[in-house]
Amino acid sequence: KAAKEHDIPEDLDKILENKVIETVSDLYYVNMSVVETKCLDGADGEGIVSKSVSSHSDLIPGVYEGGLKIWECTFDLIDYFSEAKIQFTNKTVLDLGCGAGLLGIVALRGKAAKVHFQDYNSTVIDEITLPNTVANCINGGNRMGSGDDRKTGEPPSKRPKQAGHVTDVLAKCRFFSGEWSEVSQLLLSGNKPFSKYDVILTSETIYNPDYYGALHDTLAQLLDKSGRVYLAGKAYYFGVGGGIYLFEKFIVERNVFRTRIVKIIDKGLQRCIMEIALK
Repeated sequence: KAAKEHDIPEDLDKILENKVIETVSDLYYVNMSVVETKCLDGADGEGIVSKSVSSHSDLIPGVYEGGLKIWECTFDLIDYFSEAKIQFTNKTVLDLGCGAGLLGIVALRGKAAKVHFQDYNSTVIDEITLPNTVANCINGGNRMGSGDDRKTGEPPSKRPKQAGHVTDVLAKCRFFSGEWSEVSQLLLSGNKPFSKYDVILTSETIYNPDYYGALHDTLAQLLDKSGRVYLAGKAYYFGVGGGIYLFEKFIVERNVFRTRIVKIIDKGLQRCIMEIALK
C-alpha cells in the first residue's frame, strides 16, 4: 500500500464532528463503534470496516491491519513508560502501527519535540488517530502544553478553548498511512527535512512473521544511532504464528540491533516489552 501524508484540517471542530469522546488511562479517544457505524454509512474509502465485519476478523492481511481496535499491549507499554520513567522531552518520536495513536499522544504529553504517527490504513488515520490527537490537545490541559485548566469531572469539550495552543501542539505532529517500507521511503526521500527518530514506539505489530523483514528494515532505516525502540507484544499469537520471542530471534540473526526484554506480564497469555537499540 502506497504511503500518504495526511494533512491536519484547519477546522478542528470538523475532525470531532459526530464523534463520541471517551477516556481511558486518562487519555481521550473516540468511541470505535460509533466510528465503525459512520464508516459503514460511507465514510470509509478503503471499505475496511465492511470487510472486517463481513469476515468477522480484526486482521485481513494486506487489507486491514487491526487499527480500529485498541490492543491490550498498548496499555502495558503506557504503564512501562511511567514505571521506567521514560523521558520524551525534546525527543523525536514515531508511533509505528499507531492505530488509536495513544502511545504517540503519551509522548506528546511528555513534551516530545515531534511525534509522527503511522498506520497501514488511511481510514484509521482520518477517523481515529487524528481525532484522538485533536481531542487530547483540546482537552488534555497543561499536560499537552495547551494552558487549559480543565476542571476534574467536566465533560470533554469538542471545541478548542485556546486554539492557538492547540495548533502549536498539532504543529509537532505528522500523520502517515501506508505500509512501512513505503512510509520509510516517503520520509527519507521527501522534500521536508527529516531527522531520524530518538524513540520508536510500537505495540502488537509482530503478530505475523511475514512482516518481520519489513518491520526490522524500517526500524533500521528510521532509528537514530543512539535511539531506542520500545516494542510491546504477546509471547505468541495464535492463528498467525508470530510472537515476541520469534521476533527477537529474527533480530539476533540479522545482527543489526541488540535487544533486551525489559518487562514480562504473566497475567493470562504472557506479554512482554522489548527495548531495541542499534549495535
